[in-house]
Amino acid sequence: MKQLDVQIMGQSYLLGCPEGGDVRLLDAVEKVDAAMCKIRDAGKIKARDRIAVLAALNLAFELSELEANALKASRSSPITAPPLAAQSHGLAAPQQTTGQPQLVALLQRLDSALGVDGRLL
Repeated sequence: MKQLDVQIMGQSYLLGCPEGGDVRLLDAVEKVDAAMCKIRDAGKIKARDRIAVLAALNLAFELSELEANALKASRSSPITAPPLAAQSHGLAAPQQTTGQPQLVALLQRLDSALGVDGRLL
C-alpha cells in the first residue's frame, strides 16, 4: 500500500492509498478539503471536528441524492445501471440502497484522516 501526504484545511495528513487509487484518493481529498473550507469560511463554526462532521454529512447527503436520482432513472429505464456516484468514482455498486455502508466508510476515512484530532463519533 502506498502513502500520500495531503493537505486538508491546511493540516497535513499521511493517508494510505491502494495501488492505482492515487487519482481517486486525491479527488476525494479535494472534495473534503473544499467542503470543510467552505464551512470554515462561512465563519460560524471554528472547531475542526465539528467542521469535519458537517462536511461528512453534507457529502453523504449529496451522495444519497445522487443514488436516489440514479435509482429513479433506473426505474424509468429498462436498463439497470449502478448509481451515478458509484460510476463517477469508479466504485462498485452498493449492496444496499440505504447508503448506510457508504456513510460508515466515509466516517471511518474521516476518523483516520483526523486521527491526531480525535474520533468524530
